[in-house]
Amino acid sequence: MRDFKELRVWQNAHQLAREVYRITQTFPRTEEYGLVSQLRRSATSIPANIAEGCGRNGDRDFSRFLTIAAGSATETEYHVLLAHDLKYVQTEDYVELNRQINDIKRMLNVFVQRLATKV
Repeated sequence: MRDFKELRVWQNAHQLAREVYRITQTFPRTEEYGLVSQLRRSATSIPANIAEGCGRNGDRDFSRFLTIAAGSATETEYHVLLAHDLKYVQTEDYVELNRQINDIKRMLNVFVQRLATKV
């Protein structure tokens, strides 16, 4: 069993989730149960799935949860794009969030590939 808090990819994903919460506080109240909820859910799903995978037995199970986390990262990427297009996210925040998301996706991809060579 791994300690998820020691994984750099989890640390980055956790930071992204915190940033998403900060940024969505300024969204219109009409989006509270729409885009805010979707964006927060997808962003928190990334570190949550990494953590859950760490608690599973075996690299195959862990790899599956990392793949799910990567899917959540892509979903988050879309929600951030939509929020930017709707002018809820400023361009500089959009660029930074997008950079963070793509770094996380790359890290997850490399992690999954390394686990696949062990299986």
